[in-house]
Amino acid sequence: MNTASESLLVRMQPTPNPYALKFIVNSDLKTEGKATFYHPAEASELPLILSLFDVPGVLQVYVYQNTLTITHTGELDSDELERMVVCIIKSRMPVHNPNFMDTDIDEAIRPARDRSQLSSEVLAIEEILDRTIRPGLQADGGDLEIISFEDNELKILYQGACGGCPSALMGTLDAIQNILRHELENPSLKVRPI
Repeated sequence: MNTASESLLVRMQPTPNPYALKFIVNSDLKTEGKATFYHPAEASELPLILSLFDVPGVLQVYVYQNTLTITHTGELDSDELERMVVCIIKSRMPVHNPNFMDTDIDEAIRPARDRSQLSSEVLAIEEILDRTIRPGLQADGGDLEIISFEDNELKILYQGACGGCPSALMGTLDAIQNILRHELENPSLKVRPI
């Protein structure tokens, strides 16, 4: 159900990443899962997302439930960027379909992973991340995806505000590695972002 722009509330929150802003809307932007858009062509069927790439300096749009995170180059100051993004959200929300699925967007977007085929080791890691790490990342407009786990090395991909965030590459990465080492009782496990 779309919300009329007059009753739509949009609130901006800064994130730990100086080049990412998180917007919270009083309506669903994505009813199931999450999506990260890196290029306008990936959003050709989604006018709201497509229009955001018209804002100077926008590099990435991340959508999760009722939040939208913009990662940008810093070309515009935060106040101008916020004004433009809020205007686009309010004007495009009436035609936005929050029920879009991975099949509605370009194949370059990574679809939500089916965990039923994962090894028991990766399932255990996913459970730990869901319980300990992801809630904090999602609260800041980001997330992470497991890319692979081989030879005791976990490769992850940061999403949303976490991509390019200085703290994601240092403090957060250390926290992830330490939590996994402790909970899995595996002191030699390595975590690497890609």
